[in-house]
Amino acid sequence: MTATNGRIGFLGPLGTFTEQALRTQTDLLDRELIPMRTFVDVLGATQDGEIDLGFVAIENAIEGTVNVTLDTLAFDTNLLIQREVVLDITMNLMAAPGTALEDIRSVASHPVANAQCRSFLQTKLPGIDVNPANSTAEAAQAASQDPTTAALGPAIAGERYGLDIVAADVADVSDNQTRFILVGREGVPRPTGHDRTTLVLTAREEKPGSLVQILHEFSARNINLSKLTSRPARTRLGNYCFIIDMDGHIADDVVANCLRNVRAKHADVKFLGSYPATGEDSNQVRAEASEAWQDAADWMDSLRSQIVR
Repeated sequence: MTATNGRIGFLGPLGTFTEQALRTQTDLLDRELIPMRTFVDVLGATQDGEIDLGFVAIENAIEGTVNVTLDTLAFDTNLLIQREVVLDITMNLMAAPGTALEDIRSVASHPVANAQCRSFLQTKLPGIDVNPANSTAEAAQAASQDPTTAALGPAIAGERYGLDIVAADVADVSDNQTRFILVGREGVPRPTGHDRTTLVLTAREEKPGSLVQILHEFSARNINLSKLTSRPARTRLGNYCFIIDMDGHIADDVVANCLRNVRAKHADVKFLGSYPATGEDSNQVRAEASEAWQDAADWMDSLRSQIVR
């Protein structure tokens, strides 16, 4: 399946950061975009074939991993990441028109959004109730119906549900970003020269140094790990698996060689995908990598042409 096929599910209702990130992918906008209630619903519907692709958040610069997404991918589904999208996040406090800061008695948003604004809430709205919602847009809907409730979320949600911005850019850390992923049931995008591969590793033996032995396979091949996260393995207390983001693509010989060794010697490996990586100057990096790979391929072909037949 290519990333442009079929119906695409995302966290709704309309007006979420997830929708905003999805709409930056212009090649996907001719597809039917279907808002769903939770990230788990999106991933489950993708797994069951109710939709063709799912679009969910996986990581935030302030709060880190979105655990419900990571756990669902690691344990409950067999989906492959098709691409990643990074969105700059501006969190706003929004309420019904005419509402002042001192009128607000409760605040609602997605738990990750609430956590991103913890210091602001403690300083500017001490003692008020902070309630979870399934999404920032759902919180905006609730705030539109209760003048004493405010919502944390994107300006697009406030516009959609008729709210005013009471306080703008209220996240505790500037340069906040969220990483989203597009997932499908099958298909690995072709290598671009600037790729990322995501894996779930579960060591077969619980013994001192087992993780070090696994990590040595990557370091010995000069493969960069951009992220290493531990999650409970859902077996017994104290057992963990490791979710790894690594530079490179499964089509790269060095990556394939590394993963063969890890699986043969050390750990069970669940492959979650190889896909184009985002980042500053990513297009230029891809172009330079493609040129370098072509030059290396030509060099190797010239050497092999000298083999006596």
